[in-house]
Amino acid sequence: MEDARVALVHDWLTGQRGGEKVLEVLVEIFSQAPVYTLFHFPKSQVEEVEKREIKTSFLQRLPFLRKKYRFYLPLFPLAAELFDLQDYDMVISTSHCVAKGIIPHPEALHVCYIHSPMRYAWNQYFPYFSASKLSFLSKLIIPPLIHHLRMWDESSSSRVDHFLANSKNVAQRVEKYYRRQAEVLHPPVETDFFQPGKETEDFYLIVSALVPYKRIDLAIEAFNQLGVSLKIIGQGPDYKKLKKSAKENVQFLGALEAEELLQFYQKARALVLPGEEDFGITSLEAQACGIPVIAYGRGGALESVVPRETGLFFPELKVESLLSVLDKFKSMEFNKSVIRENAMGFSRGIFKEKISSYLREKWSVFRDKR
Repeated sequence: MEDARVALVHDWLTGQRGGEKVLEVLVEIFSQAPVYTLFHFPKSQVEEVEKREIKTSFLQRLPFLRKKYRFYLPLFPLAAELFDLQDYDMVISTSHCVAKGIIPHPEALHVCYIHSPMRYAWNQYFPYFSASKLSFLSKLIIPPLIHHLRMWDESSSSRVDHFLANSKNVAQRVEKYYRRQAEVLHPPVETDFFQPGKETEDFYLIVSALVPYKRIDLAIEAFNQLGVSLKIIGQGPDYKKLKKSAKENVQFLGALEAEELLQFYQKARALVLPGEEDFGITSLEAQACGIPVIAYGRGGALESVVPRETGLFFPELKVESLLSVLDKFKSMEFNKSVIRENAMGFSRGIFKEKISSYLREKWSVFRDKR
């Protein structure tokens, strides 16, 4: 790929989650490639990304962006399409929203690593925008807006030459909504950083964005009934509502630095994943620390958790279902070494080797056809 002029495209740079971990590896592989993104909050990324040439859209200059960027959603497709990528032979987008909708040069190769088709337009529309959650005015505005986004999202998928999905779960959605095939490559886990600790304390842990589809509300209701300590790391628009519903045994810790996060992983009894995950990188971060996972038995968690070896599944999105599995978990023992061994199969080194090989192969075939 040394003969290709490469650009990287990412939805936005506001924090460090699973999508940003994929971008970090791509930045490492393509040492000269600029990063195009809708908007960037300075110092929100690791140094390797921050020092790269980052090109933002017109959204970067809009008012109240840091706290209200979600309100600019109707402008996201336009912002992505206005990136001038005509000088590049190869464009690699990492997308869960609109990054895949860029307009590449007609003679360029476009590979998209997709974390999910736009969630709030497709499989998570009702958790976000059910009629009971919308005001009268919102009911007039949001459904037609999302309808328009769906049409754009589906039509723009044709601008991608190859989809690479972060899980089988997401690959199924790509086929369902875009009628496209996607190969699967699970995202990287920082297994060198996430290591087992020596002490376990009596609390359960959630590491998640506080958004509707993560179903943090279900976990809070379950732990309200149990009275057992639950610590929640993360931030998001549902914070106030969730905080109000929680009893004293449920503690919100906000966004933490990596070193602090590691300590909570190491000391937790288990990580809880109460919603359907696209893949669930936090599941493997916890497992790298030797910590078992209690997860909803659908979606990406099925690809990372080994029942009775590295965790347990609860079968229904109901408080009673989660409580039943939590009760079963109390009497079980798990082997930290076995749990960590499972996570090692998803290491950053393995991911880097696989995605490099995949991109090299796609570029070689594409170049030979030109």
